[in-house]
Amino acid sequence: MSDYVIPAPPRASVAVKGEAARFPVRRIYCVGRNYAAHAREMGKDPDREPPFFFQKPSDAVVDDGADIAYPPETSNFHYEIELVVALGAGGFQVPVEKALELVYGYAVGIDLTRRDLQLAARDQGRPWSWGKGFDRSAPCAPLRKASEVGHLDKGRIWLSVNGETKQDADLSELIWPVADIISILSRSMTLHPGDLIFTGTPAGVGPIKPGDKVAGGVDGLGEIHIQVTP
Repeated sequence: MSDYVIPAPPRASVAVKGEAARFPVRRIYCVGRNYAAHAREMGKDPDREPPFFFQKPSDAVVDDGADIAYPPETSNFHYEIELVVALGAGGFQVPVEKALELVYGYAVGIDLTRRDLQLAARDQGRPWSWGKGFDRSAPCAPLRKASEVGHLDKGRIWLSVNGETKQDADLSELIWPVADIISILSRSMTLHPGDLIFTGTPAGVGPIKPGDKVAGGVDGLGEIHIQVTP
């Protein structure tokens, strides 16, 4: 007999490099404006204020190589390349010096955004959910284990559209590095194994349209590729 009154939805997950088993996704946390140049291009002060967070639903995640249908209710669909952190352990009020002990691995991800809906919500003081948390809005390449690649605090992060480089920066430019992000987030939420954290995007965000081929990468982690379809 089933424990549920309707069929339970499948568990969201991401691939792990070199493993047949997949990483189960519990929650997806995202950091807003975590590179100074991107903060400026969004019309905001890049001073090192406390970071802020938003979320995407866990089932927004899709694998490398996915086709992404141009989403409804937008005419300004944007890419944002990001370093993704996957937690293999949890904690509450985690000290900065202990934060990296929670990390299972890292990946290349893209925070897809309905920019017009996001900005309209922002200007009206409303949540960003409709601009950020839509279907298939969190493409994620296979995770690389921290035990194999180490903890990343520098290295090129980039994105191209149809072969033309649009974003090109270095992880050392993060306003709040990974350990700080985990620690600060854990002050408000108990973090758990399976949580993903998209750590913010550098400058150069922009629109994509049906037919566009998007590629991105982070030094030491490999690349991600998606294509926008009608």
